[in-house]
Amino acid sequence: MFPQFFQNLKTGFQNAEEIMKARQDYRHSVLDPEFYKNVRQGYQGPDRSVKGNKKVNIKGAENVGEFLGAYAARVSTDILSDGTRQFYWRYNHPLAIGQKIVEQAVPQLGDIKSPVQRALVTGAVGAPTAASLGIFDVTNPGELFRPKGYAQSYAEKGSQDRRKTAEPGMELFERFFLGRRGRPLKYETAKKDIPDLTPERYGQAMRSQYQDRGVLGLGLLKGTTANIEGYPEIRVVGFPVGLQAVGATAGGVAGLKTASNRGLMTNRGSRTQRFKAAGVTLAGSLGGAAAGKTLNMAIASANRPKYLTTSDYMQG
Repeated sequence: MFPQFFQNLKTGFQNAEEIMKARQDYRHSVLDPEFYKNVRQGYQGPDRSVKGNKKVNIKGAENVGEFLGAYAARVSTDILSDGTRQFYWRYNHPLAIGQKIVEQAVPQLGDIKSPVQRALVTGAVGAPTAASLGIFDVTNPGELFRPKGYAQSYAEKGSQDRRKTAEPGMELFERFFLGRRGRPLKYETAKKDIPDLTPERYGQAMRSQYQDRGVLGLGLLKGTTANIEGYPEIRVVGFPVGLQAVGATAGGVAGLKTASNRGLMTNRGSRTQRFKAAGVTLAGSLGGAAAGKTLNMAIASANRPKYLTTSDYMQG
């Protein structure tokens, strides 16, 4: 029973990949009714992944396993390419802007006609970049990945500790779909998250957050040399971008170019080549993120106030 079910999943996944490859849609959202129709009834039409007038006939799902496999392909492609989220934040979120930069910097991505495989490769840049923005903290699953120094958006009303949420579902939706970080905690609570936080740095971060109007006085683009954690940061329409995220994107672009130079992103490439391309890209992106984080820590260390040691006092 289970071997057959898993085979059905695999068949559905492969058929959905072929449908998306043939259609060559700009976005690959799970909410697309046309894709649902193709999964149920099959796809008969032009294969836009190749030149000419080639027609394809891809059968629809014949059982639950194939249907689930098809949507597993769609969901993974949607997540890795921000297919659904683009309706909300196209060009008003750093990740959407970063995705466009990657596409312009590495036009060879267009040679990968399978949306699933292309999403796999670009996701090797997007995932480290997203994790580096400071919108969520992957090391804090116990508090639904709440970033250090920031409150839950749906904390209990009147709660003294806004690090706990009353609505986990909405919290995850805002953090991972809308890309919102939340508001800063009050100083006493934030210091529990960030032991080296000082009143001076906290005050500077709050002035940047709420009083600085940024470029042209519109508040759409502004920055600070030290955010609540002491790292330099710019904010694009309120969304944070730091050196770690910039490094992850730059490293990912370098990884993509390396993969392209090795011939891993040609139209005739195999799945194995795509996994290799994703691996090279991921290594570049993680390396760039590590470099950005190291620079962040160096800047934060230089910005910390220097106190006299006991020996300095004794000598004085």
